[in-house]
Amino acid sequence: MAVQAFTSSRVVVPGKIGAFAVLVEGEQIVGVVPRKDIPLSVSVTDFGDLAILPGLVDSHIHINEPGRTEWEGFRTATRAAAAGGYTMLVDMPLNCVPATTSPEALEAKRKAAQGQCQVDWAVWGGLVADNLNQIAPLVSAGVSGFKCFLIHPGIDEFTMVNEEQLRKALPKLKKSGLPLLVHAELPGPIASATEGLMQADWGAYKTYLKSRPDEAELNAIELMVSLCEESGCQIHVVHLSTAKALAMLQDAKRRGLPITVETCPHYLHLCSEEIPNGATLNKCAPPIRNRENREALWQGLREGIIDLVATDHSPCPPAMKQLERGDFRSAWGGIPSVSLALSLMWTEARRRGFSLVDIGRWMAEGPAQLVGMRERKGRLAAGFNADMVVFDPESEWAVTAAELHYRHAISPYLGKRMRGKVLMTFLRGTCVYDKGSFPNQPAGREYTRETFAAHPN
Repeated sequence: MAVQAFTSSRVVVPGKIGAFAVLVEGEQIVGVVPRKDIPLSVSVTDFGDLAILPGLVDSHIHINEPGRTEWEGFRTATRAAAAGGYTMLVDMPLNCVPATTSPEALEAKRKAAQGQCQVDWAVWGGLVADNLNQIAPLVSAGVSGFKCFLIHPGIDEFTMVNEEQLRKALPKLKKSGLPLLVHAELPGPIASATEGLMQADWGAYKTYLKSRPDEAELNAIELMVSLCEESGCQIHVVHLSTAKALAMLQDAKRRGLPITVETCPHYLHLCSEEIPNGATLNKCAPPIRNRENREALWQGLREGIIDLVATDHSPCPPAMKQLERGDFRSAWGGIPSVSLALSLMWTEARRRGFSLVDIGRWMAEGPAQLVGMRERKGRLAAGFNADMVVFDPESEWAVTAAELHYRHAISPYLGKRMRGKVLMTFLRGTCVYDKGSFPNQPAGREYTRETFAAHPN
């Protein structure tokens, strides 16, 4: 098979940006060399001064199929992902029917995905109150790890777990070698806060913010740090929203505990002071906090306390957002962003002195490592999948519904000015997104940890 070279003056490789050529044979990268060292016989595609980044990996996305495809499904979610520069998605287990809490449910998801995916995908298994006996079978079936909630997730079919159930599950998870992802909010502080807001104005964002206090996250993270130390199990805190937890997490990392942390583009771009009353498109859980908190989260990224950025892309039909009533109490909590996340992050990161190297670490390499794909996804290097994003860092544009590509074109970002635009996305050497179009038939495939373990570098 002929080797191709994809070149640019700004190729993002681990630790640096430079004038390189990414050499691709079939689906794999076979080398990354200075542009002057391209073999004469190689076909060259030169992208000039546009940036070439590794394909992004989203380790936190809600695809919702089967069962709630009217919210989102494999076809629309993976198209939106390709448009956003993502080449790998890891689906959360809770919003599909059945929830991914057994091998049988996983098989139903695999059947639903067939022939629909523009990008590659993998699955988190669910840890719920009554499926401890399913942990080992799900590991054997190929999940990448497990996700649990310490509070009601808004979906009755996916039950929360308590401390006693966690203590029973963690030895099994430790034995599997897979991570436990935790929605870290405890119900006690939220119940207490909400009790005092029964007569409050739920059209006001400040009411919703008061109902999800920092203490709910802080207490949950304190519990998980303790259980991590006790069990030795890898713990991953999803969608961190409160910067007040950073000192505790930094201390846990300094003590060598296997604990990692993510935050999301909405916590790094939005702030509570700028959310109008009734603007329920901004509702998520944990909530978007104030401007000072946002800046502290950026500092957590700078110091390496926060390991990665994932989208928590969680769409729903417009009616569930209570757009006419503007009721934050009853609106569904979730912000879809998989098609915009790279532009959102670059818009904010460049203002704070970060580079595309940082973006690649947070949005490609870090998530790939969490998912157990560090040897195949997330970097432009020999032996890795030829997953690439062609990105124009200087482009300035305003978000319209046409750029969203997911199932329901609603977003808190409509009309917002962005810096940086995805132009093309390549999945394993094949172009899957090209300036608004999807030129090839869906060819995404499922990956498991076993898939990667079977093909070491």
